[in-house]
Amino acid sequence: MSALGFIGLGVMGQPMALNLCKAGHRLNVFSRNPAQSAPLRAAGATVLDSPVAVAKASEILFINVSDDAALEAVLFGPDDATPGAVAGLVAGGIVVDMGTTSPAYTRQLAGRLAEHNVELLDAPVSGGEAGAIAGTLAIMAGGTEAAFQRVLPLFQVIGGNIVHVGASGAGQVAKACNQIVVSAALLGVAEALTFATRQGVDAGKVRQALLGGSAYSKILEIHGLRMLEHNFKPGFKARLHQKDLGIVLAEAQKAGMALPTAALAAQLMNALVGAGGGELDSSALIETFAQLNRTAP
Repeated sequence: MSALGFIGLGVMGQPMALNLCKAGHRLNVFSRNPAQSAPLRAAGATVLDSPVAVAKASEILFINVSDDAALEAVLFGPDDATPGAVAGLVAGGIVVDMGTTSPAYTRQLAGRLAEHNVELLDAPVSGGEAGAIAGTLAIMAGGTEAAFQRVLPLFQVIGGNIVHVGASGAGQVAKACNQIVVSAALLGVAEALTFATRQGVDAGKVRQALLGGSAYSKILEIHGLRMLEHNFKPGFKARLHQKDLGIVLAEAQKAGMALPTAALAAQLMNALVGAGGGELDSSALIETFAQLNRTAP
C-alpha cells in the first residue's frame, strides 16, 4: 500500500483525508492551521510540520488548496528561503491536485513536475462538503491513463462518479464547465424564488411544486432550501465561487468565446462578495436578488 500525503485540510480537504484514513491508508498530513489537523491525528494520520516533510514521506501527494497561487506556494515554497513540497517529492511519484485551478496553470505545472520525474493529476471535485463527508464526490481527472489507474482506488474512497476526462488540464476544464452549469442554476433558482415572493406567493410551496417537474435539479433541492431558510453556512463559499467564475471568464477571453450566463453570474457573485458575503455559501446570492428587487429576504 502506497504511503499517502494530504496537504490542505479545509472544508473539503479534511473529510476527504479522513475518509482515506478510515479506509486504512497510511496518511501524512500538513495544515497551516493545527486545529484542522487534530481530527486526522485522532484518526491515525501522521501530522508533519511542512509540505516538504509530507512530500518526503509520501509516494502519492494530494493537495487541496484554493487557487493557483496557493498551489504554487505549497509546491515551490512561499519564498526563496522556504522549500516547497517539490524539494521532497520522490521520482515516480504523483501529485494529485484536488482543488480548482486554471487549466493553463495546470498544463504548465504538469511540465514542471515532469522535470522532476513526477506526474500530475488534476482532479477537481463537485458535491460540496456533504459529498466530501459521505465520500460521494464527483471527481473529474486530467492526466495520463497510467497515473489515473494508479490513483483510481484512492479516488473510489472519496468519490462516487469518477471520470478520466483527458490529458493534463482536462479535469480543470470539466470543473469550469461544472461551475458554468451550477452558476446558471443558482441564478435561476434565486430569480424564481424572488419572483414568487414579490408576487405574494409562498416561495416554499413554489419550490415544492417545482421539485416534482422538469425544473427539478440538485440546486433547487439543496440550495433552494438554503435560500428559503436563509441558512448560508458555507458548503461552498461565495468568494471561491467568484474565483472559479474568474477562471472561466479568463479562459473564455483567451479563446475569444462569449459566455453571457457565466459573465452575469460572475457580476452578481462580485456584488455578493463586495457586500461582505464572501464567507457565506453561494446560495446567499438570493440576498443580492432581494436587494435588487426590494424584496424582503
